[in-house]
Amino acid sequence: MSISAATTAILSPPSTIKHHHLLPHPSKPTSLSTQPITRPITRIQVSSSPTNKPITDPTSKTTQETIFFDGGAHYGDLLANLVLGFTLFWLPLTVAAVSRAFFLRYRFTNLRVTVISGLTGDDRSDFSYNVIKDVQVVPRFIGEWGDIIITLKDGTKVDLRSVPKFREIAKYCLSMAQKPVVLKETGSKGF
Repeated sequence: MSISAATTAILSPPSTIKHHHLLPHPSKPTSLSTQPITRPITRIQVSSSPTNKPITDPTSKTTQETIFFDGGAHYGDLLANLVLGFTLFWLPLTVAAVSRAFFLRYRFTNLRVTVISGLTGDDRSDFSYNVIKDVQVVPRFIGEWGDIIITLKDGTKVDLRSVPKFREIAKYCLSMAQKPVVLKETGSKGF
């Protein structure tokens, strides 16, 4: 008897099972009876009564992921670069702003930081707050949006560009990484 059949036998009331695989093939003559064989199923005695609750390991932590921020680049970055994009000099920066607006998404949850990019969203980078060493912010356009630079413990720098609510998100990252919530804010280096 398989495990699933045994589980069904434990949880279901006594019934009768018809075994159709024991019926003779219609094209072959046989001397066996053509009636299906029936056997009563009895309940297996167990030491505890069955419950519908899933079995959980008391040592495992199950925390549900909640989203703090999920969004793309700030719309003001796109608008400002589109206005300045009419000059030939600013055109490469406008193309970068358009690609950020349409193909980049940031997600900050209580468990991790996710950066989703690419034309189809296939490029995805995830990292936990445990690996964050430092967080810096760079305000853009009088502080309406800004860049967040996250330094990981292995020395990798993750640059998140044109993030709305960048100060709140940076403070959230520091608090989740259990670091002192003191932002290192550098002066505005550009648009």
